[in-house]
Amino acid sequence: MRQNTIFAVLLIVLGVASFTYQGITYKTREKAVDLGSLQVTTEKTRNIPIPPIAGVIALAGGVALLLRNTKAA
Repeated sequence: MRQNTIFAVLLIVLGVASFTYQGITYKTREKAVDLGSLQVTTEKTRNIPIPPIAGVIALAGGVALLLRNTKAA
């Protein structure tokens, strides 16, 4: 039963975090020009969006699991 409570709290935290951050941002470096010893690189910022419905599902699932655990005890 304790594992279910930990999992429920983790789902709630992930749901709230998905509303706060709304995506994962990272940077990549790519070669733009390569002329022998002369190399020019560019840095691009990429974004992986997290849909709000994923946060709602995680939050609702965590709350439901937490409520189920308290009723069963």
